[in-house]
Order: sequence, then structure tokens, then C-alpha cells
Amino acid sequence: MSLNQATIFPMFSLPPMATNVLTTNNHNLELDCKKIHDSLGSLSQFIPSLACLTQLQRQELRETYNGIYGEDLINRLQRYEAGVSFMKASALSLWMLDPHERDAVLAREVLEQDEPNFEVLLEIFLGRKSSHILLIKQAYQRRFRRVLDQDIVNLDPPYSFQKILLALAASHKAHQIDVSQHISKLDARRLYETGEGSPAGAIEEAVVLEILSKRSIPQLKLTFLSYKHIYGHDYTQSLERGNFGEFEKALKLVVKFICNPANYYAKALFGSMKGGRSSEETLARVLVSRAEVDMDEIKRVFKEKYGKELPHVMRESISSGDYKDFLLALATKAK
Repeated sequence: MSLNQATIFPMFSLPPMATNVLTTNNHNLELDCKKIHDSLGSLSQFIPSLACLTQLQRQELRETYNGIYGEDLINRLQRYEAGVSFMKASALSLWMLDPHERDAVLAREVLEQDEPNFEVLLEIFLGRKSSHILLIKQAYQRRFRRVLDQDIVNLDPPYSFQKILLALAASHKAHQIDVSQHISKLDARRLYETGEGSPAGAIEEAVVLEILSKRSIPQLKLTFLSYKHIYGHDYTQSLERGNFGEFEKALKLVVKFICNPANYYAKALFGSMKGGRSSEETLARVLVSRAEVDMDEIKRVFKEKYGKELPHVMRESISSGDYKDFLLALATKAK
């Protein structure tokens, strides 16, 4: 996709063949809404424009559309997505949602699955600020008339990651801005003494869950760094010793995310381009959720790990069409 013509904002541009695009400025919001409303069965010409909008601009467009037509713009987009195959995983609708609404929707979709995708919930609880987690829970309850933490508790059959997710949920409630080197060393020693340093060599879940529930994400990251400094290897290596079960597998993923989120996302993106429905959903989810957060860092790590630019791999891996253009626009989105 070429992004060098047909300016939307001074900093944004559109593909050369786009002739019916959005103006996307405060003076023409009503005109933009009319274009979308009158587009009948096709919205494809607006996809690059929508991908370039900031969160505030998306919110303003959505509010204006609702004010004129008495309908949430998301509903209009979902009707379009239901009739075409290009927008897999409802990527466009997710993009137009406020971030906390988006996470609430993603969480609900996961919790309704027969085999919940632990990684989606992990990304929410580890990759968001505590203030954002509160907004997610409020949006979840408002939208679905349910309590997020309780829905995690009530998963049946039970899963190993439930305990970890609930501990992380509690950690946000006890969030502390400051981190302590002293506490990190004490926690690292507790993890060692109740794990690989114990006679049994197997970790004590109760100790791990207590630490996860009482420490902020930055504090946990410092703890795992202290563990490596004191014992000469990553905590994840100790998880692979002894009885390595589902709990240890889930915990290992949590630790890797905490220590290096960009590496986690780069690996997820690379794996998502190998095919399959779940892979397509991962690709869309990561690009939509990180486009305005840390995509530049993720792309840098991606290049270091795999020797290719992320947009280049996407062009080679994704079939042509609006879906490809939309995701490429997110991957190359200017901040």
C-alpha cells in the first residue's frame, strides 16, 4: 500500500487510487458521517482514512454520527463487516472503539470461548495501566451487565491461568508508583527458596500468587531482574525444571511479557502470519491495540529478531485487499 498522496491531515496521506475519502476535520465531521452513511454496501474507500484517525478523532466522528443518525457508528461498521470477508476479527470495529471499550469486548469474547485464549487476557492485565484496568471493568459491566473478575472465577472447567489472572487483577488494586530494590531482592529470594532452591525443586503456587497479587508490574519486573542478578539466570529457566505443568507454562509467559513486552508482541506478530483463524485474530488484535502505544518499539524489536521490517513481512504474508491495506496503515501509523 502506498501512503504518499491525497492528504487527510498534514501528517497523513492516502493511497493514490482513493477518490472518495473522508475529510476528517472538525469542520467536516457531518460531511464525513454523511459519506459513511450513504455508502450503502461499500466502505472500502474510507478504510485508509479511518486507519489514520487518532483516538480523539475517532471519538468525535462516532459522537457526530450518533448525533445525526441516532445510531452508533460501530453498528454501521459491523453491518458492513458482516457482509464482507476482508475485515477479519472485526478489526475496523475494534479500532473505532475507545481503548477500554475495546478491551472489554475482547475480554468478553475470550471468556465466551470453549477454550479461552489466555494470551488475550494476559495482554489486557499486563499491558494496561491500573487506571485503564478500572475503566475496562466499568465498560465490561456497563456493556455486558457482568463483573469481569467474577467471570474469570466462574470459568468451567477451571484453568491454571485463572489464578494468575486474578492475582494480576489484585495487583492493579494495590498499585504503587514507586519501586523498591529492597523488596525486589526479598521477593526474588522467596521465589528461589520456594522454587528451584527448595528440596522438592517445584515452585509453590501460593507464594508466586501472593507476590503477583501484591506488587505492581514495574515492581515485578525489577524482581525478575534481581532474580537473574542474584542467581545468574532468568526466573523462567527455573520454571522449566522439576514438574513443568500448565501453571508453570502460564507463569513463564507472564514473566516474559513483564520483562520485555515489545519482544512478546514482536513474536506474536511473527507467529500470527503463519495462517489460521486464531493467527488472523492475533494479528488484528495486536496491531489495533498497540498502534498508538508502542508500535515503533515493537517494529524495532521485530527487525532485530527476524531481520525484516514488519510491514515487509505483512505485505508478503497477507492476501491483498482492504484488510491488508487497513492493517498496513496501522503498522505504519504516524504518532
